[in-house]
Amino acid sequence: MQTLLDKRKITCKTIAMTKRVLIVDDDPHIRDVIRIALESAGMLTIEAANGRLALTHLDREDIALVVLDVGMPEMDGFECCTEIRRRGQVPVLFLTARDDEIDRVLGFQLGADDFVAKPFSPRELVLRIKAILSRGKPEVSSILEHGNVTLDPERHTCQISGTEMDLTATEFALMHLLLQQPQRVFDRNQMIHGVYGNNNTLSGRTVDSHIRNMRAKAASLGCEDLIQTVRGVGVRLGSCAAQPAPRQLQ
Repeated sequence: MQTLLDKRKITCKTIAMTKRVLIVDDDPHIRDVIRIALESAGMLTIEAANGRLALTHLDREDIALVVLDVGMPEMDGFECCTEIRRRGQVPVLFLTARDDEIDRVLGFQLGADDFVAKPFSPRELVLRIKAILSRGKPEVSSILEHGNVTLDPERHTCQISGTEMDLTATEFALMHLLLQQPQRVFDRNQMIHGVYGNNNTLSGRTVDSHIRNMRAKAASLGCEDLIQTVRGVGVRLGSCAAQPAPRQLQ
């Protein structure tokens, strides 16, 4: 199966040379570890010791991704992520000293793209960051339509009945995958492979959190059955995505 990463035709070296990562953590040792790992991979880095300074950098710099610690004084990672989302859709990877599901659910609801628990492997962190940066915006120029849902990869927009659905980069990639084969049932491994390819670090639990978040966003737009669970198999586009949008009376 061809992946979105294959379609982009972009190398990790190109990513590293053109992307700037903002590292936000109140522990200078942690920042040093991440900076050294990313710079060894050829990436540019900026550091911030707290959430407020991070927002200042975001307003002034061209940031491709934010590595954001959850437990910080003054402004914690969740509050900082909320402010980041008000400014745009720059990908956010959370660092957390806990691996609680409630933290992950809240983080994904706020728009996080991935989580890494402390203590972490710098090599794994680099791979996860590269995977997020590689996705970016798919280069496929054709607009995908299925029922009420319209996805434009070139403009990076997804609409339900003409109203835009605010998706993170990971959610957009998952939606793009489902719309490419709207009748197909995908299991967790197929979704991970379809978005990240063979070199993946995404867990099934993370995929479930993204799907749950996408359903909630669609429900707020009146689409209660955007993604349907096929018990014991996986998920596919639901009935509201298959229904044509109602015609407006002239």
